This record gives sequence, C-alpha cells and structure tokens, in this order.
Amino acid sequence: MTFKTKLMGAAASIAMIAGAQAASADGHGEITVGYFLEWPMPMLASKASGAYDEALGMTVNWVSFETGTAMSAAMASGDVQLSVSQGVPPFVVAASGGQDIQVLDVAVSYSDNDNCVIAAGLEIDADSAGELAGKKVAVPLGTAAHYGFLRQMDHFGVALDSLTIVDMAPPEGAAALGQGAVDFACGYGGGLTSMREHGNTLLTGAEKEALGILVFDVTSGPAGYVAENGDVVSKFLAVTAAANAEWNSNPNDDMLTVIAEQAGMDLEAARGAISTMKFPSVDEQLSEVWLGGNAATFMKGVADVFVTAGSIDSSLDSYEGAVNAGPLAATK
Repeated sequence: MTFKTKLMGAAASIAMIAGAQAASADGHGEITVGYFLEWPMPMLASKASGAYDEALGMTVNWVSFETGTAMSAAMASGDVQLSVSQGVPPFVVAASGGQDIQVLDVAVSYSDNDNCVIAAGLEIDADSAGELAGKKVAVPLGTAAHYGFLRQMDHFGVALDSLTIVDMAPPEGAAALGQGAVDFACGYGGGLTSMREHGNTLLTGAEKEALGILVFDVTSGPAGYVAENGDVVSKFLAVTAAANAEWNSNPNDDMLTVIAEQAGMDLEAARGAISTMKFPSVDEQLSEVWLGGNAATFMKGVADVFVTAGSIDSSLDSYEGAVNAGPLAATK
C-alpha cells in the first residue's frame, strides 16, 4: 500500500463519519479531551491539579494519542470533544477530507522539536542529502513530521518515488532506526529524542523556519460541538492560557516535575523537549501572525503541498472557515 493510498484512506474514513460529530458529552457533566504523552506542555500541570474540571464545572476525561490523525478520527466519531496540540498537517488532512473541524488556539510552536534523523552509519549531511535517494524512511503519515519530511525532501531534491516510505508513529520509527530497519526516520517529542541517539538531522529548526517550514500545533474541536458549547470551550482555553502564562513568566522545576510526570517522561528529557517549545500568549495568538490571518494561509500552503505530493486529492479554496478564534477571544 502506498503512502498516498493509506493517507487517502484515512481521509475518506474521516469524511464518512464526519456527520457523526455530535458531542457525546454535552449536558452530561463530562468532556473527553485528547492529548499526547511524551509531549511536555504547561497545560499538563493544570490537568494534574484538576484546574480544568474546576473551571468547567465538569469531569474532564483525558485520553492519549500517538498521532494527530487518530485525534481527527476520534473527534469525527464524537468520542473526543477537544484535542490539545494536534498538528496542523493532520488537521488539514481532516478538513480537506470534509470533516467540519476548527482550530481554536495555537497550542505550541516547535521548529526544533520536529525533524528527520539520518542513521549515523550513512554519514549523510545537508551537503550530501541527495544520497538519501533509494533509502527507506519511517514517517508518521498525515502529521506535522510528514509535512516537514515532504518539504525537506523537496528542498534537497530527493524524489519521493525513489524512497520506500513506511508509516510509523515516532516511537516505532525511533526503534526501527535504532535496529537498522530504516535508513532515516521523522518524528517529534520523545520519539525524536530517541531518534537523535542513532543519527543526525539535516536542518536545524532555524534553518527550517528560514525555508518557510513552520511547525506548530493547535487545540481543535468539531465545529458542531464548539457552536453548541462555546462557553465550555472558552473556559477550557482560558485554563490552558493561564498555564502557559505561568510557565512563560516563571519556568521552574516544581512545575516541570509535574509536567514531566503527566507526560510520562523523566525530568531531564522533559526539560530538553520543552526548551525548544514556544507558547504564544492569547494576544499573540489573536494577532495577524497566527489566528488573525496567517494560520489559515499557512494551512492552505500545507494542503497544497500535500496535493502536489499526491498525499490528498484536493485542498479547500480557503481554510479561513476552519479557524474559530471566538472562544479564545472570549477569554480576554
């Protein structure tokens, strides 16, 4: 099965169940939220303290995922009402496939925390990247790492049809790289940290940004749920914003210890990962740089890259309708 077939299959599945997005938790005193393990974010401290439950006045059930595409499917089925830190590419795949889903905030920006790692034994660097042709690569399809992989291969002139592309979540890709089962692997979070033990990257985060390869995640939710539960969504986003503000103003080991525990990481691994993350303030998120304009433009760019690469059949004319800054603005 080609990576296009697999990604298109996922998009088609999402489209078929997009009509079942009615939230299962409205009026029942609970909400289910998706998040990632091995992804240390300030909001995890609020998860641990029960701040979300207190602010929303209901039980918040947390379920962990390994990929943003799985988050999309869970939101489409109505099993999950909100997803924290969903990558923009899997969001775009879902929206392009017909899922009525919305970006609600900018969860994190992390150009250095998403990359591809080349096996050390190959001794391939940016100057010899053309030697990747014919190699085998592990990529979590439909994710931010997939988009970054496509852009990097285009930058280095490596034809996609010359590669054997295997769909693997980052932890699996790291294991495959360590075992020599693949020549390079792409991923994020703890998976990327493990990958770095077995090789080297071709570009730094700053170098990727210079090429226009941005990497950021969003909090997302089904449009129907957001429309019917705007107050709940706004309160949820306010707790996240408060946690981000606390970390931005005073990053400390007491808070990081809780974050690491909630992320399933040891303290030093969490410290290394979060040091490459940026958590924009509410005002920054509402500005033209992010939700005020650029986010929708960037999503269109991601979608068009996927179309060109043959990963999805078509993109939307515009992704402005997929951005809903209303609940976030209501937190001010």
